[in-house]
Amino acid sequence: MGIPELPLPDGLVLRPFRGVRFAVEDPAKVTSPPYDLISDADVDALLDSHPNNVVRLILPRSPRGDSPAQDPTARRQTPPQHTPSAPAPTPPAAAPHRVASPPAEAAVASRYIEARDTLRAWLDSGVLVPDKAPALYVYEQSGPGVLQRGLIGDVGLADPGQRIILPHEDVVPGPIADRLALMSTTQANLEPIFLLYDGDQGTATRMVGEVASTRPPLVSAHTEDGLTHRLWAITNTSEIEAINADLHHRQALIADGHHRYATYRVLQRQEHATRHRAHPEPLPHPEEPSPSPTSTARQTPPPRTATPGGRPLAEGPDTGGSADPVGGSAPERPTPERPAREPATAEGAAAGGAGRDDSAPGHAGPAVGPWDFGLALLVDSTAYPPNLQAIHRVIPGLPLSEAAAKAKGAWRVRDFDDLAQGLAALEEAPEPAFLLAGGGGSHLLTDPDPMQLAHAMPPDHSERWNSLNTSVLTEFVLPKVWGMHDDEQTVRIVHHDTDAAVRLAIRTGGTAVLIKPLAVDDVLAVAAGGERVPRKSTSFGPKPRTGLVLRTFAID
Repeated sequence: MGIPELPLPDGLVLRPFRGVRFAVEDPAKVTSPPYDLISDADVDALLDSHPNNVVRLILPRSPRGDSPAQDPTARRQTPPQHTPSAPAPTPPAAAPHRVASPPAEAAVASRYIEARDTLRAWLDSGVLVPDKAPALYVYEQSGPGVLQRGLIGDVGLADPGQRIILPHEDVVPGPIADRLALMSTTQANLEPIFLLYDGDQGTATRMVGEVASTRPPLVSAHTEDGLTHRLWAITNTSEIEAINADLHHRQALIADGHHRYATYRVLQRQEHATRHRAHPEPLPHPEEPSPSPTSTARQTPPPRTATPGGRPLAEGPDTGGSADPVGGSAPERPTPERPAREPATAEGAAAGGAGRDDSAPGHAGPAVGPWDFGLALLVDSTAYPPNLQAIHRVIPGLPLSEAAAKAKGAWRVRDFDDLAQGLAALEEAPEPAFLLAGGGGSHLLTDPDPMQLAHAMPPDHSERWNSLNTSVLTEFVLPKVWGMHDDEQTVRIVHHDTDAAVRLAIRTGGTAVLIKPLAVDDVLAVAAGGERVPRKSTSFGPKPRTGLVLRTFAID
């Protein structure tokens, strides 16, 4: 039996879907931040705010309640396990869910089946209600100094080699396995990824502004972070077609959600592999030989002409590693004579799902289903510039005095008794620069030894990549100066909050490494060149709020 091929979009496609929304008095109380920005303490606070908070779906509690303790200031890499505040009602009978193996079933049994059952119960009881018609949703976030508007819809899953959707970070297997268990068990996308593109004041951007300015919203929610979230539905077919005609030739950058996008693509492979095994395709007609998977999917497409920022697209290697399911070679660009297809692997579990959609716009070749798309927020970065913030590091067990002493052999080190003075000096310092902090003051690292730095940085990366502060930290400071690797066990991350990073460093007897945020242009240039910034280099915002609109495959 041959390997099934995956349909690929022939451009940037945002398909309408039937959103599933909470029917509660205060929608803000059932929303949450994205799953990877939620600590254990946050989970408790969210559940205290409303028993139907979406956190019960995206970070379901284990019936055993056997989660290890987590530091509330350090953001999670994998979700915790908890005991549910209230058992979900028994769901109606459903088709059995297929999993790959006993270990996979054991992994999902305690938490993700709980999420699936909760989702079904909320749909049955009317806590969650599907919208009547497929729509693209205009989503607005506003507050003091903040205004961001974009479109939520089903984005067609492009291979990075097509240069339609550009990743800028590598991914690791753990979070992908976690989100895959959740998505395959619930058969749902519960929170959107965050994409940026250069809209050039086109039709899509103008329509987003017009809808938000002239039409009454479906949802208006004011969250504890001071932001107001509003949602509108675009259901008019001609308006949706005009939006997609405008988007079709554009590129999008993954601002947030690399692991979820990778999970979308792994789940897509699993679903097609399952259906291929159950219903193998008939042999081709003798006059129409089937295309070779290697010949149709491993040729390089013509390069796209502009980055999401409107600059010429730089050529460069695809540096996605073997652990990166969003990586891979570029498939051939589709034509009417040669449908867009991609070889699919049969790795992982094969989950049950909804029926096929043979006429989805923007696709050709194999029949497509809801798993060939993923929930996404698409924002025009020129009309609504993102806020790019830093992600700080904490190295537990590395005393601050030792970290500063070792750095003196390769860096100029300036000492500050006051953290605020050190942060002010970091702000003014040319890159690369780092502020080491913890118990006993802070130390500013600047002016690295050029010979040592040049020797440490990888020659197979671009000059732009090698100049990033996170690249210097990953390739030079951590391994060469301190003798350690940048991994999840050695280095903990703290989003944005310098005080929280310092507190964590003090509690763990370690060192906080405070950095400045990367420049948006640098991130765009690195991604356009086919490279990925080091892990946890960027935090784009404002991030979409989870729980305003959900997507299930059966309803989609």
